Amino acid sequence: MLDTIIKGGLVIDGTGSAPMVADLGIRDGRIVAVGTVTEDATETIDATGLMVMPGVVDPHTHYDAQLFWDPSASPSNLHGVTTIIAGNCGFTLAPVRPEDTTYISEMMAKVEGMPLVALAEGVPWNWETFGEYLDALQGRLGVNAGFLVGHCAIRRMVMGAERGEQVATDEEIDQMVALLRSSIEAGGLGFSSSQSRTHSDGDGKAITSRFADRREMLAFAREVEAHEGTTLEYITSGCLDGLSEDEKELMADMTATANRPLNWNLLTVDARDPEKTEHQLEVSDRAAARGGKIVALTMPTLVPMNMSFKNHCALFLIPGWGPIMGLPLEWRVEALKSPGVRAKLNECAKSKDAGVFRRLSGWGSYIIGDTFAEENAGLEWREVGEIAAERGADPFDTLLDIVVADGLRTVIWPKPTDGDDATWLMRANTWADPRAMVGGSDAGAHLDRMCGSNYPTAFLADCLRGRKLIPVETAVMMMTKQPAELFGLRDRGIIAENTAADLFIFDPETVDSEPARMVEDLPGNSPRLLAAATGVRRVMVNGVTIVNDGMPTGTLPGALLRSGRDTYSVTTR
Repeated sequence: MLDTIIKGGLVIDGTGSAPMVADLGIRDGRIVAVGTVTEDATETIDATGLMVMPGVVDPHTHYDAQLFWDPSASPSNLHGVTTIIAGNCGFTLAPVRPEDTTYISEMMAKVEGMPLVALAEGVPWNWETFGEYLDALQGRLGVNAGFLVGHCAIRRMVMGAERGEQVATDEEIDQMVALLRSSIEAGGLGFSSSQSRTHSDGDGKAITSRFADRREMLAFAREVEAHEGTTLEYITSGCLDGLSEDEKELMADMTATANRPLNWNLLTVDARDPEKTEHQLEVSDRAAARGGKIVALTMPTLVPMNMSFKNHCALFLIPGWGPIMGLPLEWRVEALKSPGVRAKLNECAKSKDAGVFRRLSGWGSYIIGDTFAEENAGLEWREVGEIAAERGADPFDTLLDIVVADGLRTVIWPKPTDGDDATWLMRANTWADPRAMVGGSDAGAHLDRMCGSNYPTAFLADCLRGRKLIPVETAVMMMTKQPAELFGLRDRGIIAENTAADLFIFDPETVDSEPARMVEDLPGNSPRLLAAATGVRRVMVNGVTIVNDGMPTGTLPGALLRSGRDTYSVTTR
């Protein structure tokens, strides 16, 4: 007797093969039959007219905290995601001493946009070691989840507040490597780090991992090689400015030393600057020449990101803006009323020195979102340029008049500047490049500013009924088999006999994502953006339905993925 039969669906198996009509038989959480299935089953799902694919593997999330108050990993689960990788960018909640939980919380709030009240009320903080953190999640997951071990937590544990901004001694490196070793032995999937200049802690200081030298980074890489089923993840300033020679050298040496792949986040694609994309991908060629492998994550959809002059966002990173945006809120409001300050900020944003941030200076194209002051009534979802023309005013002055009236709470949405046909074609070519891989949702982070977790349904909709840049079976492979193979996930990412029954069943005529909307459902009633899905019939994890007709079921069949047991080594030499 089977547990479940899925009858007559158009199966896209994740290998890139053409879709085929087939039945699937499921028993004890695994697929045991593919083809014509006649055995009796407890449950039969009629998938006639529907597509059946492996569950999506999201390679870059920050659900490390959210899983404690939301084991379903919403809204990723609503969009067909069945496996997540967390602990990215060097930011994890373990290992941690009790006296450092506030520091780690404030750092996560700053760099990953997790509300402090949610971290305080929703996370139990009843662990010290990485293994204890994993044990706290064991048995209470709605999706499969694996966790990298973060550099910042390791460095804080060994070097503390006093030595955090120093180069480590040989003895300190040995202690940090030993901590990584015990964390991987407990199930950590590998090592993640950030040396991006944009990352600072809750005190506004550079995160501690930015002070690590090559000795330290390569020591971690050597330790990663010593363990089965491990990998590397890294984020640099290069995602903004283009990878420097030093960054390329370090990344290539890390992957070659570890004999494991290294993935980094996030490769942006823009037809106005095609040389930048190739310059970034060149690091993969350099690594391959040394016996390593580097893969850049890149998104298959445009992810709208809202901003404000109140909360930390890309506006705060514009060169020359720091002294004003770093002021206490009341002082910042007063400063932004000054014509002189406004002129200086506008000049800085439009200068060549602003680099990639110059794209933010098209003030007239911004859309006004939520407003709060009476004088801003009627301005929501209108373009700043249109409002400025009505007022006979400069667009930047108009924008600042609006946000100042709201006490800087105004939600603003910059229009994407990279949605042209040439850039989309360039994206499709990049997805097919073995040096890149689809992913980078950042799901679980920047909760009130962006919602990248909906990329699977949006990507499928675009492939089936939109631009149709690539066949749907190729898109499915990019979201399932490819990331599963990068991390060495055992028996996941494809539909075949004796693989895990992680499945996504959807209607090809209607599958899509709804626009993201603000909800206040985090601990402490904190806000976040949430996008619902359309056309999603079933999402199954290990043979158990977690989403039925677009609604979560509340079941918790997810597996905690531990290195070696649930992963195999993807070697590069």
